Amino acid sequence: MPLVQTNNLPTYQRLRDEGHQILTRERAEKQDIRDLHVGLLNMMPDAALAATERQFFRLVGSSNPISQFHMHVFTLDSIPRGEVAKEHIDHYYESFDSIKEQGLDALIISGANVTEADLSQEVFWEPLMHVAQWAHENVTSTLCSCLASHALFLGQHGIQRRPLRKKCWGVFEHEMVERTHPLVSSMNTHILVPHSRFNDVSAAQLKKHGIHVLAHGDEPGVQLAVSPDGFRTVYFQGHPEYDRISLMKEYKRDVGLFVSGELDAYPPMPKNYFNEFATVLLVEYREKLLAAIRTDGLVPDFPEAHIVETLQNTWHDSGEAVVGNWLGLMYQLTNADRRLPFMDGINPDDPLGWLAQSADTHG
Repeated sequence: MPLVQTNNLPTYQRLRDEGHQILTRERAEKQDIRDLHVGLLNMMPDAALAATERQFFRLVGSSNPISQFHMHVFTLDSIPRGEVAKEHIDHYYESFDSIKEQGLDALIISGANVTEADLSQEVFWEPLMHVAQWAHENVTSTLCSCLASHALFLGQHGIQRRPLRKKCWGVFEHEMVERTHPLVSSMNTHILVPHSRFNDVSAAQLKKHGIHVLAHGDEPGVQLAVSPDGFRTVYFQGHPEYDRISLMKEYKRDVGLFVSGELDAYPPMPKNYFNEFATVLLVEYREKLLAAIRTDGLVPDFPEAHIVETLQNTWHDSGEAVVGNWLGLMYQLTNADRRLPFMDGINPDDPLGWLAQSADTHG
């Protein structure tokens, strides 16, 4: 939570110049410290449905030990589901109509399974655009994960993603390139984030449309960006929500697709993820598997049990920090009535403008 400026001590202005949130007494007196209601639009396929819930719940729940968060999970009816997933959704998920009626303070949109080269041809496209438009009109801020970012780049800004020559795959370093933005001003200048995608939207494409890039890496490109207004939409191109084992599970799945003939080539390992021991083990496993395929022998079991304990999560703290800052800003902006996006006096086209106003008042 932000500091409250009690006098004209120069340190307050110095911190404000660095991008930290400093409230005036007048602003602090208007704060309504209450529970926040956060929606999660879970578009992931059946096998990843519950894991995605856990990942984002952890990220939100660990971001602020003082605040309380109500999570409202829903999905899109247009996404095909199996019987088990349907039962899970029917039993535990809310309807979008109910969410619209009750309102949200914030919205998170997950990735999704993609089958079309053109995102606008996906079965979820029209319903997703409807949710995004409703959120823009009624929710303080929306946070998008990977595929959801690509979809909103296209739907709201006309930015087409570009296919990569090879999969962007692993854990990569990123530098904060706009360090005074309140989403990142309190964070390390370099962070690690997992990526897993075959497509990319570049910093140049985003800047051309007024979108602010906050974190960027040489190999993975953009990780974190915000809409032209600075806050209404937050875009992740990577996956800071991933668990320690998420990339391993995805690699194991890809190996299985190769064995079944659905992938032509043996999948590469994710970069900067497996340690030396795990890498040697997986190279040995690959040779045994390829030998078994050549001789029609028994395919060996993937050595998951031997690898799990070697895996490290080097990205959760930075993901938690971004989400914590995002939710902290929500307290400064959202209306006490969660059906309304902003408290009185906040300009929806410049929701962070009050920070500059505070600086002008006490500069």
